[in-house]
Amino acid sequence: MKTDQDELRARIADLRQEHRDLDAKIDEAIASGNADQINLQRLKKHKLHLKDQIATLENRLLPDIIA
Repeated sequence: MKTDQDELRARIADLRQEHRDLDAKIDEAIASGNADQINLQRLKKHKLHLKDQIATLENRLLPDIIA
């Protein structure tokens, strides 16, 4: 049986893979030299959104620490 933490870790792993795939797609588009700037901006925004989602989920995994 999966715990909530296991599910969060699995979701983070999926998002990281999607982030890496998107990064490769962006690099490929730039290297080809015929990248549509609007599409490229859209891909970069999506990549940033994924990064934010990853950070949010990682913060949920860490216990609150009282400073």
